[in-house]
Amino acid sequence: MFTHAIVKKPCHTMIYGITTANLGQPDYDLAMKQHAAYIDALQQCGVQVTILEAEEAFPDSCFVEDTAVLTRKFALITNPGAPSRKGEIASMIPVIKQFYPENNIEYIKTPGTLEGGDVMMVGDHFYIGISARTNREGAQQFINALKKYGMSGEMVPLSTVLHLKTGLSYIENNNLLIGGEFLENPAFSHFHHIEVAAEEEYSANCIWVNGKVLVPAGFLQTQKAIESLGYEVLTVDTSEYRKIDGGLSCLSLRF
Repeated sequence: MFTHAIVKKPCHTMIYGITTANLGQPDYDLAMKQHAAYIDALQQCGVQVTILEAEEAFPDSCFVEDTAVLTRKFALITNPGAPSRKGEIASMIPVIKQFYPENNIEYIKTPGTLEGGDVMMVGDHFYIGISARTNREGAQQFINALKKYGMSGEMVPLSTVLHLKTGLSYIENNNLLIGGEFLENPAFSHFHHIEVAAEEEYSANCIWVNGKVLVPAGFLQTQKAIESLGYEVLTVDTSEYRKIDGGLSCLSLRF
């Protein structure tokens, strides 16, 4: 169960965020409304939400998930693989120190890179995507940290998606939203698959929070498949974040 979440308000410069989506420039005012609705959905799940102020110097900084990985035993401060995002961790460190003691905070060090969007937690085991943003050195540093705390991790090379959780979401109870390149990957064969249709591939990124599942609005096949398993679904519109390669999980740290 999660008790807390950390989010950061989108900055005006978010309209210049990194993107491969070709969906046009985000509408900042609409993005702010969507962010407020996202916070409301998290609160409906029973978590206390810490809301950080926007950082105009970093267009992608609302995607706080990439700056840290928060486990039940320790926090990991990442080292983002996108050069324009490396400065985002400086303001996140003092926030994390409000929740974790200094001796339970680990750091990814250069030449290692790691972004939280490449990390999927399944209990005390962590899947780590090897991507354009997370390299093997960063993943190995994380695995070493996990071992230090009696936890484990494994690497999953990616071929087409930006981050591991672009195409996968673990929603507890052995249920895994899965699509695209991961469907035949033996690393995930033991999960119960909820296959995400190609035309709804964006909805592979959902988040489980205390028994409820947040699902991006407008993806009815995925929504119905999750509801059929007995979950309560909360839909959240993230259209403006999709334009800069962001999804539901990217917008918060949950712990």
